[in-house]
Amino acid sequence: MSQELYNRPASELSQMLARGEVSAVELMKSVAERTRQVEPRVHAFNSMDEADALAQAAASDQRRARAKATGSAVPALEGIPIGIKDVISVAGQPLTASSRMLENFVSPYDATVTGKLKAAGAICWGRLNLDEFAMGSSTENSAFGVTSNPWDLTRVPGGSSGGSAAAVAAGEAIASLGSDTGGSIRQPAALCNIVGLKPSYGRVSRYGLIAFASSLDQIGPFARSVEDAATVLEAISGHDPKDSTSLKLEVPHYARGMAELVKSGRKWKLGIPKEYFGEGLDPEVEASVQAAIGEYKKLGCEIHEVSLPHTKYAVGAYYIIATAECSSNLARFDGVRYGHRSKDAKDALDLYFKSRAEGFGPEVKRRIILGTYVLSSGYYDAYYLRAQKVRTLIRRDFLEAYKQVDAIVTPTSPTPAFKKGEKAANPLAMYLNDIYTIGVNLAGLPGISIPCGFTSSGLPIGLQIIGQPFRETELLAVARAYEERNTWRMQFPKL
Repeated sequence: MSQELYNRPASELSQMLARGEVSAVELMKSVAERTRQVEPRVHAFNSMDEADALAQAAASDQRRARAKATGSAVPALEGIPIGIKDVISVAGQPLTASSRMLENFVSPYDATVTGKLKAAGAICWGRLNLDEFAMGSSTENSAFGVTSNPWDLTRVPGGSSGGSAAAVAAGEAIASLGSDTGGSIRQPAALCNIVGLKPSYGRVSRYGLIAFASSLDQIGPFARSVEDAATVLEAISGHDPKDSTSLKLEVPHYARGMAELVKSGRKWKLGIPKEYFGEGLDPEVEASVQAAIGEYKKLGCEIHEVSLPHTKYAVGAYYIIATAECSSNLARFDGVRYGHRSKDAKDALDLYFKSRAEGFGPEVKRRIILGTYVLSSGYYDAYYLRAQKVRTLIRRDFLEAYKQVDAIVTPTSPTPAFKKGEKAANPLAMYLNDIYTIGVNLAGLPGISIPCGFTSSGLPIGLQIIGQPFRETELLAVARAYEERNTWRMQFPKL
């Protein structure tokens, strides 16, 4: 049995732990053994501390024993190993953002989300690879090597949270946390055949997340099922006084509320944006998404065509706003206070230039330069201010559509996973991978990607569902209603 524990969803493992069929230590050992077997080929992790994880698991077993003796309730995530993207702080563990700039940095504190996971009894397991400073769509920009897609090791897992997605898909973690600035949770989830959820902006605290673009970033879960994603979301959500952008909203019981909605037989009105089904969409991806829409019709859902006319400006607006914010956020990495410091600098100015030149990779440098340019005198109004106005129009498009429908259904990615190196020399082609996900971040909406099929060559395809602001329970229910009607998520890569 222990060999298969790593492929089970958290909800099932939680029940096994509660019944005493397995201990948290046994589960952690199974995940660690699986990681040793496949990690040399997948490279999902930047670092891991198995001894620390086993100590966390032993402490979890002790807590469970005490709770059983006293009749106390046990959190659903007690004893569940959850991987953490290496851009989210875990006290006493490396925090590199997959960059030479922070190669030797150790976090002195927990991010709010990791603190909440620990409070829920979860085991924080390893530091997962990503595109440097979360800038990329393929996890090829990491200073510590490329992560492979578990379904085809010659292909990318998506990005920037490629390590977080690959770890769950390969059985190296039961669930994981990523961050999503323009699709960095949903796109890798689609390419790796797992569930990836980006919450509404402000639903989850960003305290302890290394900022890329502060008005777009949001932390969210990767999981093997919609139910597991709901459980992790509930654990990490809530207002945080340390993050002025987190909102004072009650945290619903997502898993229970989702199950009740699905059980009620709710018939949703679903919008299909005509702008998302045109040039650039792979025919096999379109066929799988259309088949999924057909399943919703069988469930009695009403399908309506909607229009998001400003979608065509989304990529341009995003790469102005995101790069502007990144150039500002990354100014703190100056070789003076912490991070990489050049050994060859002659004076203070030379230290600043050389430390940044040596510490940052090519994609990060490209975005800093772009962002500095659009914020510069004479160009601010022409680029940054105009992009913010377009952002308002994009959000307005979504809100207008929600007057007719409950949620919007689209492809997650225009193509399945592409070969390593295929788009590395063409930044624009790489940026267009996020064409269906970027608008969600610009508008601050919740979005989820769920498995919806495979190509003829066996590559996963993802279905994106976009919900209304702060209505994650309904979004999860729409996703779960489809998930119950297929077995896509129950298929695993042959590693």
